[in-house]
Amino acid sequence: MRDEPVLEAVVLAAGSARRFGGGKLTAPWGDGVLLDGALAAALAAPVRAVTVVTGADAPAVEAAARAYAARSGQGDRLRIVHAADHAEGMAASLRAGIASLPGDADGVFVFLGDMPRIPHAVLAPLAARMAEGHAAAVPLFEGRRGHPAVFARALFPDLAALSGDQGARKVLEKMGPAQVETPDDGVLFDVDEVSDLT
Repeated sequence: MRDEPVLEAVVLAAGSARRFGGGKLTAPWGDGVLLDGALAAALAAPVRAVTVVTGADAPAVEAAARAYAARSGQGDRLRIVHAADHAEGMAASLRAGIASLPGDADGVFVFLGDMPRIPHAVLAPLAARMAEGHAAAVPLFEGRRGHPAVFARALFPDLAALSGDQGARKVLEKMGPAQVETPDDGVLFDVDEVSDLT
């Protein structure tokens, strides 16, 4: 591995948001839409590029992602991948994101599109755990594991083998990731229902 690992980011943005009533990631949030928060964090991470995985509402989600990246002057760092089998659940989106990564990527941050308050201060320490040789790292708020997680290339096959509506939790539970304490509960906050937007 190089002294400074080459990291990528994947933003999972393919869900149908049934509990929300659809259109969750393009719902108003702050001065933009909900997806903007996750994209802001992903683009602030020490990564080469950010891949947004679309599924349900793909045209709207892609348009929102491209608009945010353009507004922030980082359109050249954005890639869009569509998970054709997104209806299977989160694992399908994760597989599509992992499969799309360049062959020289040493690791990947995995962000969830409905988590708009990820603290940017936790991103460099998570990347540092990769540089130290850890296979995975997660933020911890008051003893609770949060997002985003970062995974070394050695775990890509495990992530690619997931199925159903499970994210990477199964992989993390099996191997015990390095942890980065944070005082910000944004690593836990996600939007499931319309009431969560207020």
